[in-house]
Amino acid sequence: MVTRLQDDDTSRPAAVAGRWTPRLVCSLISIVLVLELLAVSYQMISVSVPAISEHYRTTQGAWLLTSFLLVGAVTAPLLGKLADTHGKRKLLLVAIGVSAIGSFVAAIAPSYGWLLVGRALQGLLVACLFLSYSLIRDVYPPRKVALAVSIATSGMGLIAIPSPWLTGWLLDTWGFRSIFWMFVICLVVLGFAIALTTDETTVRLHSRIDLLGSVLLGSGIAGVLVGVSFGPTWGWRAGSTLGFIFAGAALLVAWLVAARLVREPLVDITFFRQRPIILTAVTGGLSYASTAVFTVLLPMMCMTPELLGLDYGFGVTAKGFAQFQAPIGAAAVVGGLIVGFCVPRIHPRLFMAAGQLFLVLGAVLTAYSHDTKGALIAFALIEGLGLGMTYAAVPNLVIAAVPAKLQATTSSMVSVFQSGLAAILPVIVFTVLNSHIATVLQGNAFYTNEGIRLGFLIAAGAALVGGLAALALPARSSRVPVPESVEPDRRGDEVLVS
Repeated sequence: MVTRLQDDDTSRPAAVAGRWTPRLVCSLISIVLVLELLAVSYQMISVSVPAISEHYRTTQGAWLLTSFLLVGAVTAPLLGKLADTHGKRKLLLVAIGVSAIGSFVAAIAPSYGWLLVGRALQGLLVACLFLSYSLIRDVYPPRKVALAVSIATSGMGLIAIPSPWLTGWLLDTWGFRSIFWMFVICLVVLGFAIALTTDETTVRLHSRIDLLGSVLLGSGIAGVLVGVSFGPTWGWRAGSTLGFIFAGAALLVAWLVAARLVREPLVDITFFRQRPIILTAVTGGLSYASTAVFTVLLPMMCMTPELLGLDYGFGVTAKGFAQFQAPIGAAAVVGGLIVGFCVPRIHPRLFMAAGQLFLVLGAVLTAYSHDTKGALIAFALIEGLGLGMTYAAVPNLVIAAVPAKLQATTSSMVSVFQSGLAAILPVIVFTVLNSHIATVLQGNAFYTNEGIRLGFLIAAGAALVGGLAALALPARSSRVPVPESVEPDRRGDEVLVS
């Protein structure tokens, strides 16, 4: 089945009218490298937390990770709407520029507070994912879009192969500040490269910016994510935990009410009632959540000392873990390429469902057989293949179902599902793990074999539900009209989805 777009395909720049050119290749490479930085950011900073905490004498190292995801999720809806109204390349460059400034602030931070400010600004890197594939959809040749977005999204796993060595080398040679300096240099260079090689979209959404909706939605997401993220630390019954969660939920309810009353809301709720849109958000979010759990548990399991006799663990170092990480990254690229080459002929829902099946298989096999390195490497390959296919399927599903004028707006909300569920599910897993502690050594908790098994089974369960949601996506052509709140005088804009 072939997806046909009936919106603004005629507005694509003539410079990229149908074939790969050196300029187009450089554009894609630049976008892929920006997304590689997004992929490696969380991992590199995670490894750097002990050194940073020791330098600043703080016990709040977790905020380095939470602030990044939090700002990424909170700003996504507003950046998506601005991208649709003012230009996707412009907002992509703004996100890259602010991230570079944040990296610079973190690199020279005289105090931990300033470091958190810089790290929070880096969170705009999260928006680069949906901004990139929304821009690709508008300015790349139609026949190259599926392959380009699949390479851009699945290529994010490629840097996971050398990143353990790169992180160790930077930390051991120049300290944690060198990691932030690396981001400054790379982001500045790549920002200029994208500006020189990538055209701006001519597609525009003529709409007002709903500031009230932005505040309500952003604050609501922030409240829920802070409460859930720090619930295990503060205690689930603590006033601070419950206060953040309930306040966030109340603000989200207020946003839903306001969105129905405002003529031009930040996100039209009726649009998300469409089955292709909400199911894409759900299945995409669950795939991110499942892989987030897997990629957190796998290194923790492999780096556990074998001498503890917990029926798992090889005592590998961070660098030694690369033998398990590399297969995931390599297989992810393969999975993404499969989707990219086949999507013009096969509906992306099938690849999403197949990818979720691989995630289920990889997690279940790892849950029940994790005492030999060879088996884990094989299971990592299965997991990586599923990761690449699901990550590549998400943007192709959005592109197939959403009008060009609403690409970034809708993609940003899908990104909220992805970031939110990927932040929440690991917290649930560690809540379960904390009731299966085998021993504590030097402040580090080591979990029972049963606890580890349950963690991987939770990841498998999330992927299973995501697979069912993917199968529930429409198998035949259906039209998703532009909501009445968007350019009411131009209601002819719609997409034919197959």
